[in-house]
Amino acid sequence: MAGGGFTSGGGAGDFEAKITPIVIISCIMAATGGLMFGYDVGVSGGVTSMPPFLKKFFPTVYRKTVEEKGLDSNYCKYDNQGLQLFTSSLYLAGLTSTFFASYTTRRLGRRLTMLIAGVFFICGVVLNAAAQDLAMLIVGRILLGCGVGFANQAVPVFLSEIAPSRIRGALNILFQLNVTIGILFANLVNYGTNKIKGGWGWRLSLGLAGIPAVLLTLGALFVVDTPNSLIERGRLEEGKTVLKKIRGTDNIELEFQELLEASRVAKEVKHPFRNLLKRRNRPQLVISVALQIFQQFTGINAIMFYAPVLFNTLGFKNDASLYSAVITGAVNVLSTVVSIYSVDKVGRRILLLEAGVQMFLSQVVIAIILGIKVTDHSDDLSKGIAILVVVMVCTFVSSFAWSWGPLGWLIPSETFPLETRSAGQSVTVCVNLLFTFVIAQAFLSMLCHFKFGIFLFFSGWVLVMSVFVLFLLPETKNVPIEEMTERVWKQHWFWKRFIDDAADEKVAHVSNGNGFDPTSRL
Repeated sequence: MAGGGFTSGGGAGDFEAKITPIVIISCIMAATGGLMFGYDVGVSGGVTSMPPFLKKFFPTVYRKTVEEKGLDSNYCKYDNQGLQLFTSSLYLAGLTSTFFASYTTRRLGRRLTMLIAGVFFICGVVLNAAAQDLAMLIVGRILLGCGVGFANQAVPVFLSEIAPSRIRGALNILFQLNVTIGILFANLVNYGTNKIKGGWGWRLSLGLAGIPAVLLTLGALFVVDTPNSLIERGRLEEGKTVLKKIRGTDNIELEFQELLEASRVAKEVKHPFRNLLKRRNRPQLVISVALQIFQQFTGINAIMFYAPVLFNTLGFKNDASLYSAVITGAVNVLSTVVSIYSVDKVGRRILLLEAGVQMFLSQVVIAIILGIKVTDHSDDLSKGIAILVVVMVCTFVSSFAWSWGPLGWLIPSETFPLETRSAGQSVTVCVNLLFTFVIAQAFLSMLCHFKFGIFLFFSGWVLVMSVFVLFLLPETKNVPIEEMTERVWKQHWFWKRFIDDAADEKVAHVSNGNGFDPTSRL
């Protein structure tokens, strides 16, 4: 029995729970899936700005950037569909694999799904580091994408289910914190390997992804599965034992009974994806899909994928561009820590709305600077202007890192009821990876055609998503995960009309046990 920690309780539906060592250790080990994801995001942009890598796999781009300087627009010299496919193939594979991951998450458990992700990651790393041609490189990226699909499906659900409700936000954001650490680690590695003589530094960059891959695999071997998952699969006594361990108390009967009831309702759902489309599940589905689309259209992945390429485009020298990417990576990590400390105190909505203002202003300023100072054939930015661009990029990255980055994953993972949780998380991951793929595949071409206007394009989306949050996103902080329907959706001015549907017999069946009259209208 793990001891120590703080007791959570007091509010209606809040259960006694200590922040036990087993919870902290399990969450840290599970969140290494984010470390792997982040490293993959960060490393691709770095290696695609390395001349030896371009010369071997993308000679056309290499000639544009090294041998034919000045012949092409600064904004267009990296515009190549093959180069973009190297980055985006990972996300296309992740999009496909997440549907298989939904099945394993539900039938085999969150823990085993994370183990499968680790195995895919290791295989992908080996192929990428040893790649002899473009086909081998792409296959390796596809295997990494399968790992991303499985990890992004299982890890956020695992973290939401194992955490006490009052710190669920902070522990869930460990996943996003590890994503940002992975990006920073990749940028530091790229900065170092770019200086290696002999032209093999890119292999080391891709190969070092094996470190987080092994950590995730080992972590999945040692963490406990969640009580929700164990109960869902009929292992009631084991689920009860694990619940006692992770809560640090024997007083778990109320929470255990609630999990049993949620599991009973979940078992009655034979087709979770079909059930997800029913009227009563529409608020959670719309919110989760919208958050994934909006997260990608902030423009963050365009910056994180291609930060060195972007800074090169703007006139930074090669070392300076990688150095600037390291700075933005460090800001990303530190700002995610801010989110961990604030998400369960100030709430989700405040962070998203504040960040919307900050992201909008920083992107508009960047667009103005580039519109005035960076022409198609300008050789370099002045030192002062270059520093200002980096500061504005860091301002944008910091606001994303304490808002849309972690909360885009946290909010969907904590809002779906158990009967649709795996299916809902699968749709969440699928939509995220679909639009990540779209941005990754299109960004360099968009940069070529939009030029500095690319930042105005993304800032327009930031304005739209901030209005969406203001009117349609309810606050979910400190609400027990199995009570979201009663305490959040049924209380919201707009979404309550979808939840309180008298014609839906399933709602009536679920709600009768809580003393709620399903025939009433709010």
